Amino acid sequence: VHSGQSHPKAAPDGHSPAVRPFTPSVKELEKVLYGGRRSGNHVDEVWPNLFIGDMSVANDRYSLWKLRITHVVNAAHGKIHCQGSHDFYGPTVDYYGIPADDSPSFNLFHYFSPSAEYIQKALDSNEARVLVHCAVGVSRSASIVLAYLMIQHHYSLMEAISKVKENRWIFPNRGFLRQLCALDKQLQK
Repeated sequence: VHSGQSHPKAAPDGHSPAVRPFTPSVKELEKVLYGGRRSGNHVDEVWPNLFIGDMSVANDRYSLWKLRITHVVNAAHGKIHCQGSHDFYGPTVDYYGIPADDSPSFNLFHYFSPSAEYIQKALDSNEARVLVHCAVGVSRSASIVLAYLMIQHHYSLMEAISKVKENRWIFPNRGFLRQLCALDKQLQK
């Protein structure tokens, strides 16, 4: 059970439930996701030092410098307008690209574990701040962050969604929700 504190800088609570709740259906998830405020922010801190953003913030090196971003995970690597790279960010930012399409048929599942490990390794290093972005910052990037919270912090899918929604409106596409449900079931075993 979470403390209910929604301040983004609150320390992770080491949460590990004794019994994991059932995995909801995609329809139930869409209902939960659809509710709540629609934030118009280009970037939001959704976990201590972990941000979800869109391409406008990802393509603005000055904004990233102001946010003190040290690592960028581009969940739309190689796509139009999201062509980040090591060269673009320079030596002060570590770059990780995931060439995902925001399509329900795209298999994002096999990127869940490697990206979760990358994010955790980054956050374990001193003063790291990680931006996970895609084009709009609600589907691909949100799915990667949800998977991170599930894999590295043992949140159920619903708990991960609630945590992220405290600070940002997200809406992963149906295919990604199905893949997150599959991950949730796999982690319950």
